[in-house]
Amino acid sequence: MTAIALLLLMAVSGRAITREVDVFQVMEMRSVIAFFMLLPLVYREGGFKAMRTDLMKVHIGRNVAHYVGQFAWLMGLTIIPLAQVIAIEFTAPIWAAIMAAMFLGERLTWRKGVAISFGLVGVAFVVRPGTAHLNPGHLIVLGAAFVFAISFITTKVLTRSDSATKIIFWMLIIQSIIGLIPAIRVWVWPSAEIWPWIFVIAFTGTFAHYCMAKALTYGEASTIMPMDYLRVPLSALLGYLLYAEAIDSFTAIGAGLILAGNLFNLRRPNANRIQQTPT
Repeated sequence: MTAIALLLLMAVSGRAITREVDVFQVMEMRSVIAFFMLLPLVYREGGFKAMRTDLMKVHIGRNVAHYVGQFAWLMGLTIIPLAQVIAIEFTAPIWAAIMAAMFLGERLTWRKGVAISFGLVGVAFVVRPGTAHLNPGHLIVLGAAFVFAISFITTKVLTRSDSATKIIFWMLIIQSIIGLIPAIRVWVWPSAEIWPWIFVIAFTGTFAHYCMAKALTYGEASTIMPMDYLRVPLSALLGYLLYAEAIDSFTAIGAGLILAGNLFNLRRPNANRIQQTPT
């Protein structure tokens, strides 16, 4: 739930920043500032020597996918309403649950299937494909969702041997390297009003992933990712309160289906017997 709250706040800060600063620059500043925010956790785990990993190729693959997805997601925030961005993004848990069953050997139980189905139908109610001309922003965020699913699955692979701190440490370093040249090409000095939002997006973007990585060490990806559907109704509420983006009956129905699917999935008889994975 902490990760969900941080991701919602990241969306709000991202929309505020991208009104003035290019997306490439936002991503670079976020990674560099967040690196220093993470240092206390790095030193708590033994310093830079403790951040060594035998899975560097997996880290690189995860962060290339996540960088592409994050860029597309931030671009989507500038084009379509917040609730639609989050709703389309939530095709990612569906892909992630399927990939987890295919590549990680996780069981796609009937309860997980119901949760995924409810979530998918709920998202369809929110977006209502086919009822209007498809905005390019929809396709951009849909592409983000697919690569986010790859990022989710590789994160689950990494949690088998690397701590959440180590995963985020390499995320910030790799993405800073990837984005350095693109950010320099579009660099402008942000105004004083934007700087607080830059620090907010650095903190929320980093520690949301930290919380998610920790969660994936305790449970299966196909169980945890559908819980993230809660961001759809919550983002619709934020869009209404902050940006006067109306919540219609279809959005309300979709939100109800998403909540129902999550509650059904969480009421598993063996939910309290999930074996914890050491970090």
